[in-house]
Amino acid sequence: MSESGPAAKRSAVDADVIVVGAGPAGSTTAYHLARSGLTVLLLEKTRFPREKVCGDGLTPRAVKELLAMGVDVDAPGWTRNKGLRVVGGGRSFELSWPELQTYPDFGLVRTRQDFDQILAENAERAGAILRQGANVSGPLLDERSGHVIGVRTQSGEEYRSRLVVAADGNSTRLSLAMGLHKRADRPMGVAVRTYYTSPRHDDDYLEIWLELWDGDRLLPGYGWIFGVGDGTSNVGLGLLNTSESFKNIDYRDLVRRWVRHMPADWGFTDENMTGPIRGAALPMAFNRQPHYTRGLVLVGDSGGMINPFNGEGIAYAMESGRIAADTIVTALAKRTPAERERTLRAYPGILKDAYGGYFTLGRLFVEAIGKPGVMSFLTRHTLPHPGLMRFAMKLLANLTDRRGDASDRIINALSKVTPPA
Repeated sequence: MSESGPAAKRSAVDADVIVVGAGPAGSTTAYHLARSGLTVLLLEKTRFPREKVCGDGLTPRAVKELLAMGVDVDAPGWTRNKGLRVVGGGRSFELSWPELQTYPDFGLVRTRQDFDQILAENAERAGAILRQGANVSGPLLDERSGHVIGVRTQSGEEYRSRLVVAADGNSTRLSLAMGLHKRADRPMGVAVRTYYTSPRHDDDYLEIWLELWDGDRLLPGYGWIFGVGDGTSNVGLGLLNTSESFKNIDYRDLVRRWVRHMPADWGFTDENMTGPIRGAALPMAFNRQPHYTRGLVLVGDSGGMINPFNGEGIAYAMESGRIAADTIVTALAKRTPAERERTLRAYPGILKDAYGGYFTLGRLFVEAIGKPGVMSFLTRHTLPHPGLMRFAMKLLANLTDRRGDASDRIINALSKVTPPA
C-alpha cells in the first residue's frame, strides 16, 4: 500500500515533527521527541528572552518534569520553596509540600522572562532545531486526505513534516484552522499580575489568599504573592468566569485595590512596581477537543490543559508534552499509515485517563466557588482544621501517590470514578 498525505516520503519533509510554540508544552514535546531520535523543528513566533504573563510558581508536579529533562534547578536564578501559605478568614496557615514517592518535596519560582528560553535551549541540546521569529499563520493540508502535512508562516515560508504539534497557546491558530473551537461548558479564568520590589522576595512559601478584601468589601477571585528571589515579588490575582463579576471588572484596578490594604513595609505600591500590570486568559479542563485530529496533536494551553482547581498550567503543559511525544514516537514507528493513525487517535483517551475525572471534579469546584459566599464559607470552616487543609492541598495541587495514605486513596478514587468529559 503506497503512502500519501501525513505519511509522505521522508525525503519530502523538513522534519519528522514540527512543534509550533516554544513555551513549556512545545519545548518539552520537542525535547522528548528529539531524545527519541526523531528530527524535530521547533518554531517560536517571538524571540527570546520574552515576557509571558504567569504567576511564575512551579509546584512539585512541574519540578518533576524539569528534573526528568535534566534541567539544573540548582543553578542561579531558581528559587526553592517549601510549600504553600494559605491566607483567609483572618487566619494564615503554612503547608509544606507533601512527602511523596511520586514527586519531589519542593517547589520553585522562575520568571517566564527566561524560563521558556531555558526549556527551548534544553530541547536544542537534545537535538531539536529551534527557529525564532517564525510566526506560523496556519497549517498546510494534503489535498486528498485533509491531513496536516506542515505549516506556513506569515513571511510565506513553508515547512513540511509527518506530524505537527500545536503548542501555540490559548489563541492557537492551528487548532482554529482545523475547526477546533473552545467549548462553552468549560471554565475560563483570567490571571493578572505585576512585580514589586519587596523585602518579601525570598519567602520560603508560595502565599495564596483565598479572600481579597478592599476594606470591608470582599472582592471576587483569589490572590497570590510569590517571592522571585531577585528583590521582587510576583503579585497577582485570578478570577473565574463562574463569578458574576467576571465580565464587568477592571482587573488592573482590582490588583491595586487589593494590595492597598497590605502592610506598608511589604512595598506593594505603584512606586515599587517594576513593570505594568498584565493579564492573560487561562483555558481550563480540556476546553478544546479533540486533542488529535488529522495529523495535528494538541498540547498544553492549546488543548485547555490548565487545572481548574488552582489555575496551574506549566506542569500540565510539560506533562502533556511528554505524553504526546511518547504517543508520537510509538505511532511513527508503526509500519502502515492505518496503524500510525490508530495510535495517534488513542492520544485523547490517554489524556482523559490521566486527567479527565480530576478535571471534571475541578469544574464542579469552580462552579461552586463562583457562587457568592461559598469561598468564604469554605475558608472559615477549612482553615481551622490542619487535617482538612492538608487534604485540600493535595486535592487542589493534584499531588498524590498511587498507593499513598488515606487522603491519597480518596482523591485517586474520586478522580477515577468521576466521568471524564
